[in-house]
Amino acid sequence: MSFVIRTLTWQFILADDGIVLGTLKHLHVLPQNFHVLATSVAVVSGIAYNYLPFMALPLYVSLRRIDRSVVEAARDLYASHAQVLRRVVLPLSIPGIFAGVLLTFVPAVGDYVNASILGGTRTTMIGNIIQQEFLTNLHYPRAAALSFILMAAILLMVTIYIRKSGTEDLV
Repeated sequence: MSFVIRTLTWQFILADDGIVLGTLKHLHVLPQNFHVLATSVAVVSGIAYNYLPFMALPLYVSLRRIDRSVVEAARDLYASHAQVLRRVVLPLSIPGIFAGVLLTFVPAVGDYVNASILGGTRTTMIGNIIQQEFLTNLHYPRAAALSFILMAAILLMVTIYIRKSGTEDLV
């Protein structure tokens, strides 16, 4: 399904008379003046929904690569489930966590669709500012400078990730 259609669906779901809020207001669970649309909560919900696969897939691959005998060895040494998670599973899944954060951050940082559709006029992200400078204000040098700063920040994060993950030969 298209990214824009998924975001518009969230607009329909989070609308004041939509499926969720309309039903809860009709049942008098929520007050009639309760709003979610045009808030930062709606934008974060849309971003989380749209970019969840970018985080879930690398994390799943990282967790599948963990050798089960290591987990069993921790349990044989009387580690509780929380200790196994904290001391064995989490450290071994850190490359997947970093890859997921990086894969999620790169497309989400430039996202302006969620903020435009779900956030209204009060919610602004860097993608919205670049779009406004380029298309509305026609101030191309400022839009280019903001885009370059954004790209440099992303490149810096990718370089830090590569250095920390032990793959320096990629740089």
